[in-house]
Amino acid sequence: MLVVVSDTSPIRALNHLGCVSLLGELYGTVYVPPAVVRELECTSEGTQVVDVAEFEFIRVQSPASRAAVAALRTSLDEGESEALALAQEIGASIVLIDELDGRARAEQLGFVVVGTLGVLLGAKERGLSGDVRPLLDDLTTNLGFFISDELRNRVLEIAGEAD
Repeated sequence: MLVVVSDTSPIRALNHLGCVSLLGELYGTVYVPPAVVRELECTSEGTQVVDVAEFEFIRVQSPASRAAVAALRTSLDEGESEALALAQEIGASIVLIDELDGRARAEQLGFVVVGTLGVLLGAKERGLSGDVRPLLDDLTTNLGFFISDELRNRVLEIAGEAD
């Protein structure tokens, strides 16, 4: 059984696109820790509150080890730290995370790391969504989501949408 834990950014970005349901379609149940829920309840310019209770496939679970969270907090934010601690505890296969430091730490811990763009590519590959290009444009223009030119080009190439 595939066990997936998500950090804040993928859920926030997919919510912005109206595509959070892709997580349920791709992965079934997605676990999030309370710190991610709190981060999703806060807004900054260009973001909306995300109520995870609206999504039946999202399960909130606290990591049991506060020591593991504290150890991760030395280099990561609270949401990332709780997400990675929870992923370790429940034997997650995949961690959904976008931030570079969090991705690097998740890889060091042995997780398969998928970001928002990977979710969009997976959804297109499985026929769950259409073109990726307009979604990338929306994320960068309207959400301020950073995508390097190199990554954008690689994603569009994989999606079969390269210029």
